[in-house]
Parts: sequence; C-alpha cells; structure tokens
Amino acid sequence: MSPTEAGAGFLAVDSGGSGLRVTVGVPGREPAPPRESREPVRTGARGIDPAHLLAQLLPMARASAAETGVSELTTAVVGAAGFATLGDALRTELPDALGRELGVRSVALAADAVAAYAGALGSRPGAVVAGGTGLIAVGTDMTSWRRADGWGHLLGDCGGGAWIGRAGLEAALRAHDGRDGGSAALRTCAEERFGPLPQLPGLLYPRSDRPAVLASFAPLVAACATRDPVAAGILRAAARHIAESAAAVCPASGGPRVAVTGGLFRLGDPLLVPLAEELAERLPYAPRVPAEGDPLHGAVRIATDLVAGRLTLPGDEKMLYVVNR
Repeated sequence: MSPTEAGAGFLAVDSGGSGLRVTVGVPGREPAPPRESREPVRTGARGIDPAHLLAQLLPMARASAAETGVSELTTAVVGAAGFATLGDALRTELPDALGRELGVRSVALAADAVAAYAGALGSRPGAVVAGGTGLIAVGTDMTSWRRADGWGHLLGDCGGGAWIGRAGLEAALRAHDGRDGGSAALRTCAEERFGPLPQLPGLLYPRSDRPAVLASFAPLVAACATRDPVAAGILRAAARHIAESAAAVCPASGGPRVAVTGGLFRLGDPLLVPLAEELAERLPYAPRVPAEGDPLHGAVRIATDLVAGRLTLPGDEKMLYVVNR
C-alpha cells in the first residue's frame, strides 16, 4: 500500500496473557501483518499498567504505520486481558496518551473477551466462549453484555486449560496414592512431564505461572482420553462446564449464534465431541457456528465500525468503553 493510497487509518491491539499483537489498517483494505511482543503487559496495584502497555505498543504502532503508509491514526481499539476487573488505570490514562503520542481521536477499550466476541461473531446476538489457559463466556442481545466465569484458576475458569490440567494431575496423584479415581495412564504422563510425583507440589506451588504450568498438562490429558476412561471423563466434565457458561450468557431470542475460540479447542475430538453434545442439549435454539476470526480480528472489526460510525455492539464501562476526544 502506498502513502497516497493509505491516508488516515486505525490501530488495533490484542493484549493477552502471552503478549501483545498490533496492527494498523485502513477501512476497506487488509490490515498490515501483526507485529508482536511476547512480553505480557504487567499488572500491579493500579491494575493493568498503562505505561508498560504504551512502551510496547507505541514503537510497533509507529513502525507499522510507516511501513504501510498510514499518515494519521485517527482511531484505536485496544482489547486487553483483565480489562473488566483491572482496567481503571487504562480508562483514566490511555485515551489521552494515545491522543498525545499518535494523534488518535477515537479510542475503544475492550475486554479481551469482547474482542474475541467481535472476532468470532461480529455484530450479532449470541454467545462466545474464549478458552485457553483460562475460560470466559460473553454474550449479548445487542443491548447489554453478560459474562460468565473468567474468575481465574483458583476460583473458576472451569473447563479451561488450567482446569483440565489440574484435574489430570489430581487423577495422576490419586493413582500414585492408590486412591479411587486415579489414572495409571495420567500418572505415567505426569511422571514423564514433571518427574517423580512427590516432588510436584514443590515444583508447582512457588511458581508465579502456575496456571500456564497446569495448562501445559491439558494436551496430555486429551491424548490419554482415547484410551483412558478417567481422562475421557475429565474432558466430558470440561465440556459440561463450558456449555454451562455459554448457556448462562446466551440471549434467549433474536436468532443467537454460539461460537468458541482460543487455543483450548485445539485439544480436538476428546473435548469437541462432548462439547457439541452439551451445547446442542443446553442451547437447541442457538446453532453453533465457526469463529470467523480471533481477538485481533475483532479489534480490527470494532475499529472499522468506529471509523464508519456504525458500531452497534453495546457500550459498557467494564466491557467496551469508547472515548471520543
């Protein structure tokens, strides 16, 4: 794209647990290839750290704008993990900072689940489950948002990667102890992955990345599920939890659709087959459809709609916060 073709454009950002992805684009054209940082944005006493986000975001935004010939960034959409509960500092500081540094005049700050929703379903009623290490469901009837779970690995995220991994390790430890509910297959997998099981608490509990470590065992649970009934039962229970969250947020009318998105669903048939059955039972009026895109695609969609003045997803301070300067 040449500078004369580009002109004013938008910035779209996906800030998640594994880092930051940034793209720049112009409505009606394919956005630039994303630039990435593998460093997650820090959180602290004030919640998500705006300064740390900007330190990563600004160089990538400027480089991408220069490369694609976008002369002015008028609109920015930032989808951020934790925004619903940890976004106060972002709401207070980020719109002015983006205006000062990049000339942005219209800013939308979104929960990462809202960006995932927009990427998966666009602007239509329904429910989206975003699953990775954690799990959250969001739904809308196009007048307000509803969310279910997303409470973290200690209090919820039921059916997510960390939940599956923890359940698999519990079954491995039960087999090690000789208690009911154990799985010899999962015990073998856990020993191959982590070493002698009596050492596992000492390896796991001190780590700050416990959810990711737990989630790293989820693919092994799925691999065992084809031959081990305990592992298969864990995946069926995960599917039940996921469907429960989807049903809790899905609107009852308006022709809703349901989609799932995120790395969790790469576990394959041991999860997807029982999930399809659970969703069909709990939400017979809401057909499941493939996700059209990921959270960065959702941020691009929101930005494009903002530029065109046709954003119809409902505003909400905790979920989708729009500021026009």
